[in-house]
Amino acid sequence: MQHGFVKVAAATPRIKVANPEFNAQRALDVIRKCVEKRAKIIVLPELTLTGVTSNDLFLQDILIRESKSALQWLALETKELDALVFVGLPWKKGNKLYNVAAVLNHGKVLALIPQTKIPNYGDRDGMRYFAPASDKNETVSAFGYEIPFGNRILFQAEDMEELVVGCEIGEDLFAIQPPSIGHVMAGATIITNLYAGGEMVAAEEYRKTAVVATSKRLASGYIMSGAGEGESTQDLVFFGHKIVAENGNLLSEGFDYDCDILCQDIDVFRLIHERVRKNIIENADSNYQKIDFKLEIEECVLERKFPHMPFIPTGEQERKKRLSDIFRIQASGLKKRLAHTGCGHAIIGISGGLDSTLALLVTAKAFDMLGIPRKQIHSITMPCFGTTDRTYDNACKMALALGTVLEEVDIKESVDLHFRDIKQDRDNHNVTYENSQARERTQVLMDIANRENGMVIGTGDMSELALGWATYNGDHMSMYGVNAGVPKTLVRHLVKYYADTCGEEELKQILLDVLDTPVSPELLPPVDGVIAQKTEDLVGPYELHDFFLYYMMRFGYEPAKIYRIAMIAFAKQYEKEVILKWLTIFVRRFFTQQFKRSCLPDGPKVGSVSLSPRGDLRMPSDAVADIWLQQLEKCKK
Repeated sequence: MQHGFVKVAAATPRIKVANPEFNAQRALDVIRKCVEKRAKIIVLPELTLTGVTSNDLFLQDILIRESKSALQWLALETKELDALVFVGLPWKKGNKLYNVAAVLNHGKVLALIPQTKIPNYGDRDGMRYFAPASDKNETVSAFGYEIPFGNRILFQAEDMEELVVGCEIGEDLFAIQPPSIGHVMAGATIITNLYAGGEMVAAEEYRKTAVVATSKRLASGYIMSGAGEGESTQDLVFFGHKIVAENGNLLSEGFDYDCDILCQDIDVFRLIHERVRKNIIENADSNYQKIDFKLEIEECVLERKFPHMPFIPTGEQERKKRLSDIFRIQASGLKKRLAHTGCGHAIIGISGGLDSTLALLVTAKAFDMLGIPRKQIHSITMPCFGTTDRTYDNACKMALALGTVLEEVDIKESVDLHFRDIKQDRDNHNVTYENSQARERTQVLMDIANRENGMVIGTGDMSELALGWATYNGDHMSMYGVNAGVPKTLVRHLVKYYADTCGEEELKQILLDVLDTPVSPELLPPVDGVIAQKTEDLVGPYELHDFFLYYMMRFGYEPAKIYRIAMIAFAKQYEKEVILKWLTIFVRRFFTQQFKRSCLPDGPKVGSVSLSPRGDLRMPSDAVADIWLQQLEKCKK
């Protein structure tokens, strides 16, 4: 449960209809297997101890009595097991019968949760047997103590206050106002569902969609365990459909023919962060009762996977659509700004690198959308001390292939004069040497914009903004930054997407060579005509930094948690010492470079992470990184 990860399990025991003693034994077997896998929350199907297909046998007192005895035995047998267990059975209270979930923890039945929405259509005739839950909690006497009974009960871990579990049963999920809404408003972070729906064509997809959508709407974890083998197949077949979802993401699903136990990790801290970020306010219902339960706090061996490029969709079709949408967002943002300002000219510095390439492609698209000739895009190449033939040639060819006006301004002489004025030795390749070139280029672009009554289009991307890898009042500045919301790993995919879809072979080959060129600001002289200054050698691999950025900004992960999941995501690529080194550099630079982000030009947000000081990141420029860095120091031990 370290870092908020809680291992959960949905389990389907192989039962015999109307045999509670046998079913309790099978339930104990799968519960023990779940505990061996370190699961802390275990969910079994609806009416596990009798079978949901018992039908009119539910009206036999002997079945109700034996299932109650089986529950008592099961509770005692799980006394030494460290888990919160949900198991289904019929329960008679007064003159009514209820479909309930019994909640077990360390040998005791903590509560009985009755179903709220009783299905009564098609093959489901639950109201023939069961009464719905009332609006208030009560108690029942059983096994020598009082047991809370009602559907407004939550379970809170004693040593992890964020772990609060609510329960609904079967068709409760599909109610107009399901119990889970009230559970979450009262503080639940995980919802369990003991389910027993039979299989039909498309039923599993419908069920999965409902679970995932509910977890998204409620910013919660959701565990469903469906009835499976052993149920009567008189009219229905049961596949033991098991689902674990978290905040709109399907983490895992399984069926009897795959597994009888589905284990997965739910990140409770991530759910809390999402609620805080969206300002989902708890409105604790006075009728709700919270019951404490005990769990040992131990490290959760993670089952879930973390993609090493979280900004990039994994599926081919989804990725193509996402890239198309992002490109359209960038171009539409620039289109609006050009139309609003009345600018008919755009000025963009092109280097032959990835960022300026994407910016030029976006600008061309925006001009097409406005019906402005591309000849009014001024592609400015500004060779200096570090420019190589390869990048220069690619920049020139691309500008012409796109139908823009190519203009060259060699800034070597201007920079040399500036060096003389500020007494900078040209052989001293320090930060002044580098930044003087970047600022000279920006001055050229700004003045050409004035000359043409045009707009300077910024090329810097979000990864560079996160690291502060931009010259203040140099490439840091523009009149509109089309790449401001795009991380470096995504820039590469966008350029590749354009190359694959442009339909122009010459342009495609130019773009592919740009993609094959090392990322570099080209501010230091080349060695034997080859780029001497590779950005990733200096600040670290962008795939690592984008990973750090995503989990820090999107989910509020602390450094130790990011380090932990990065070791999983990059297990085959980087040693843990390398990951820790660049994570430390990322944190340090992220804090110290906020002053650059505080005065960024406008630029379109394209995804869930943004560094705009007017939008998602209102961060003080003078905040210190001490507690973040101190935590990383502990990771070295």
